[in-house]
Amino acid sequence: MRSARYVARVSENELGAFLRSRREAVEPAEVGLPTGPRRRTPGLRRAELATLAGVSVEYVTRLEQGRDRNPSPQVLGALGDALQLTVPDRVLLRRLAKEADGGRPFCGRAEPPTRTVRAGLRAMLDRLEPTPAVLLNWIGDIIAHTRGYERLVRPLGLLDADQPNLLRYVFTDERARTAFPGWQRLADEQVAHLRNEAALKDPYVAALVDELTVTAGAAFSDRLAAVPAAPRRTGSDVVAHPEAGTLRLTYETLALPDDGQRMVVHLPADEATATALDRLNGRTPGGLRAVSG
Repeated sequence: MRSARYVARVSENELGAFLRSRREAVEPAEVGLPTGPRRRTPGLRRAELATLAGVSVEYVTRLEQGRDRNPSPQVLGALGDALQLTVPDRVLLRRLAKEADGGRPFCGRAEPPTRTVRAGLRAMLDRLEPTPAVLLNWIGDIIAHTRGYERLVRPLGLLDADQPNLLRYVFTDERARTAFPGWQRLADEQVAHLRNEAALKDPYVAALVDELTVTAGAAFSDRLAAVPAAPRRTGSDVVAHPEAGTLRLTYETLALPDDGQRMVVHLPADEATATALDRLNGRTPGGLRAVSG
């Protein structure tokens, strides 16, 4: 029961919190409004957002306070335009609006998170060798990976569990904080993926939330309770590898919504990392090429 109450609390008014945070992040000059000397709050005023979106200030107030939870697609589009939202943030805005019912029973995915791999995805992983690539389901279970990925992460302890899970590793294994100097950002992104891949009311997500709330404490629960953010699909990581030294990797994420999965491919960001990964894989340097930009 504790898990159900906790999930209900953090998701009670995510739509309103998201709109307010994005409104406060927009500078008036960015949308052609004058910057007055008497502004006491950051970003746009509610009245300014209302004018830009073509709705009443009372309606914006109701949305932010959670007293109106059913904005139309047209209103969401107008708010997205007024706030200059990116495409991922617009997708997240629509998702939060759909989940803002507050009390309806969960009616999304009911089946357990899949741990099977389609033949086509398996073939894709085979062809990516020796590149480190991993396939994850919507709660972060590692369900398939290349041998290059195994050689990269096994020394970090990521594959030690019978059913490895990226979220559990990041939040409950002390080795993760040593292996990833940018742990804070990595932790933010993993929670963003958890919230974006399925509704918090999904019973399997709720069970994982309950577990990590207990085992990881505030490091996890504070992130879950924060304003929602769309997960990054590309970026870079630094890995302090016990065998290969400092590795600088870029990553690209391929979303597979029909499978409830995502594939993450890691690529060397410099020649030193490319050489180190080749050596980890027992290959002559030159097999992997650095990717920049």
